[in-house]
Amino acid sequence: KEVKTLNGYSYLTLEQRRKIEALYSDGERAVDIAAKIGRSVAAIYEELKRGYTGELDGNKRPVYSADLAQQTAQENIRRRGNRRAANQ
Repeated sequence: KEVKTLNGYSYLTLEQRRKIEALYSDGERAVDIAAKIGRSVAAIYEELKRGYTGELDGNKRPVYSADLAQQTAQENIRRRGNRRAANQ
């Protein structure tokens, strides 16, 4: 599955987020994950922040949830259309 684009920006698919979750929970570094899924390291770090559950794993690394990241991304996209209403 290819990334969806909206206004020239590309978004990760849920499938890609699940792959990030699997690789990250296996102890992979963000640099290696970026290389494996073909995204920038910065995009991986942003994604890890987006899906942070508030917990730490056994290695004291933040726990990443693909489902939480997907939900957050969809809410952010939905919210973008209501800029005028939000500013009033």
